[in-house]
Amino acid sequence: MADKLADKSLGKSAEDYLEAMLMLKEKNGYIRSVDIAEMLSVTKPSVSIAVKRLRENGYLEMNHSGFITLTDKGQEIAEKIYTRHKTLTSFFVAMGVDEEIAREDACRIEHDISEESFRAIEKLCASWK
Repeated sequence: MADKLADKSLGKSAEDYLEAMLMLKEKNGYIRSVDIAEMLSVTKPSVSIAVKRLRENGYLEMNHSGFITLTDKGQEIAEKIYTRHKTLTSFFVAMGVDEEIAREDACRIEHDISEESFRAIEKLCASWK
């Protein structure tokens, strides 16, 4: 288990929040709590609690207007999770899995797969191109 994500204390939920924030930043050019709540199908109070914890632990910053920015630390984790998600989704789709099911499975697996297994899948996917 030593080769899982570096910050094991973060947890799946926090990783999902960071990944969602990165996806919103790429899609909209900005990150707002209301958009996170909609994307993750959670309540606004849940987002407020998560954002507060992530901010206190140095993963993000929030300006006076309520816009969220990932710190370098938060960005690194978000990118790692999002890369895993995209790669695993592509892997499952290439094996014939329905795209929606592939996305759902990737979301569950992206947090727990070892670095070694993920790199092997990533290498295999690259060889198909």
